[in-house]
Amino acid sequence: MKARRIILATALTSLVGAFLYGGDVAATPATPGGVATTILATSTLDPLHLSAQAAPGTDPGHGWKLWLKTHGLTDAYVVDNKFAPGADTGWHSHPGPSIVFVVAGTMTNYSSDTPGCAPQVYPAGSSFVDLGGTDSHLLRNEGSVSAETIAFQMIPNGATRRIDEPVPAECS
Repeated sequence: MKARRIILATALTSLVGAFLYGGDVAATPATPGGVATTILATSTLDPLHLSAQAAPGTDPGHGWKLWLKTHGLTDAYVVDNKFAPGADTGWHSHPGPSIVFVVAGTMTNYSSDTPGCAPQVYPAGSSFVDLGGTDSHLLRNEGSVSAETIAFQMIPNGATRRIDEPVPAECS
C-alpha cells in the first residue's frame, strides 16, 4: 500500500515538474557500456504535503488515494536512458525512489534487495519502482533490439543522483 502511494504521488509530481520546467536539458553521450542518458527535466521542489483521492464516480469501489510528504527540499529528475542490445547501467544506487517506465524493448533489473539478485524482466509498457536507499541495482538490455526507459526520481536536495557501487557479494 505504501509503495503504491509513492508510485502514484511521484508520477503526479513528475508530470507537474516536467510541464513547469523551462530550462535547458543536459545530455550525456553514450557510455562505453552502450547506455545514452539524457536528463529531460530537473527541478527543486519545496517540501510537499500532497494528498488526493478519486473524484466521486471515477473509481468504482477501489478507494484510490494518494499521499506524499517530503521534509526539506527535493531534487526531482525525469531521465531518459537508451540501451543498445547487451548494454547495462553497471551496479549503482540512488538516495531516493525512482519510478522506471520501460518504453521500448525489454529490460532486466538485478537488485541487491531480491534474494540471490534474481532477475526481474520488464517488457515495454511495464514499470517498476526502485525505492533507493540501501539497495543497489543493475539494469541490462538482454534483448537483441534497443530498449529505452524513462525514470522519475526524487532525491534529497543537493545529493548525488546516481552512486556507482561494487557488485554486491550476494550477486556475484
